[in-house]
Amino acid sequence: MPSAASTERARTTSVTLGNSYRRFYNRMGSRRLPTQNHYTKRITLADVARVSGFSISTVSLVLNEAPLSRYVAASTKEHIRAVASKLGYRPDAAARSLRSRRSHTIGILVSDISDPFCTLILQGIEKALHPTTYLPIIMIAHNQRKQFGRHLEMMIEHRVEGLILVANWLFGEFDQLADFRKSQIPMVGVGRDLTASRVRSLQVDNEAGGYAAAQHLYDLGHRKIAVLRGPSELADSDRRWNGIQRFAAEVGLPLARERVGQLPAADDPTSGFEGGYRLISAMIEQGAEFTAVIAFDDLTGLGAIRALRQTGRHVPEDCSVIGFDDIPHAAVNTPGLTTIRQPMEQMGSLAARWVLDSLADTKPSHAAVGTTSLSGTLHLLPPELVIRQSTAKRLVRSVPGRRVAVAAQGRTRRKKNSAAFCLIRYLYLIAIIIQTF
Repeated sequence: MPSAASTERARTTSVTLGNSYRRFYNRMGSRRLPTQNHYTKRITLADVARVSGFSISTVSLVLNEAPLSRYVAASTKEHIRAVASKLGYRPDAAARSLRSRRSHTIGILVSDISDPFCTLILQGIEKALHPTTYLPIIMIAHNQRKQFGRHLEMMIEHRVEGLILVANWLFGEFDQLADFRKSQIPMVGVGRDLTASRVRSLQVDNEAGGYAAAQHLYDLGHRKIAVLRGPSELADSDRRWNGIQRFAAEVGLPLARERVGQLPAADDPTSGFEGGYRLISAMIEQGAEFTAVIAFDDLTGLGAIRALRQTGRHVPEDCSVIGFDDIPHAAVNTPGLTTIRQPMEQMGSLAARWVLDSLADTKPSHAAVGTTSLSGTLHLLPPELVIRQSTAKRLVRSVPGRRVAVAAQGRTRRKKNSAAFCLIRYLYLIAIIIQTF
């Protein structure tokens, strides 16, 4: 039996070893804890201040690029930013919004993201907002009126500081725009005239574009020109048609009724490419004579080219075609589509700058186009004629049947010339034989 003394020593030794192990593991745990926190804990301004050796207020001024940061020495700014970068500091947008009562977001409402027209405008908006601290919030209505209204409400609820409407025919028919005006939220409409809703709007000069399209074909010698007008509910359609009519009146160009067609409503699935195909096919079936086509837009023009090809007409040898917009498909089509280019990316970029100027309450640098205080005004950008392979000078043999007839006449003429040459050669040989004898 162990003595009481030995039992007490063993118990004391066990307790001592247990405490030692616990201290060892605690030390190991305390060594691992900072490493774990390094990956899981969010780095704060206080962490940057402690490591950099400057106060939290100074660090906040520098990292938030506050106006008072201009009084901080350049070396101090550089040091604070280097420490923040090394620690992996990222600003807390939610906390900053709560402090400043600002969301630092710009709402962008798009009707149809699959529309190349909208896509190019979005590129311009994104490029303009990229250097700033504003976050674009893009919402797509998918051409549904109810969704359009709901998206507007959500943007108001999320307190966006500005709104850009990449507009199509759906826009401008909703009273929710009045809620934005009451909130003093800067708004710009791109691609459509929303001045009736007192929204500053930006679009291409459609009348000038129609005028330029007609002039281009007229200069190439075309006098029988077919026109495919856009949907009746679109103001763009009337303005382009007005430009075509104005040029025609100036030069005395007739615009026969049988050579003018109109696309169905914008929400009709047969509009666009299918509409251009059907209108040109119908004109050909009805015997309308034309050597050129002015299409409402590029998709309509591509549909017209399909119809011409299927009826045996070549573009541009038999018929020239010009579109409008200059979507990416226009350049890669065979033949490349001549078109009136809308500066879509430029329009998106300009719209974003207008909103930013309004938020900064500064004088815009693009005063030549207009000032941000002019709400409810329409600003027009000049279109550009882009000449590709779908237009050419009018040829006399522009109709396929006539081209065949001309070719047949040429072959007959060549045969007659060949027969005459053979007869002359035969008579020459006879004369030589006679002289020999």
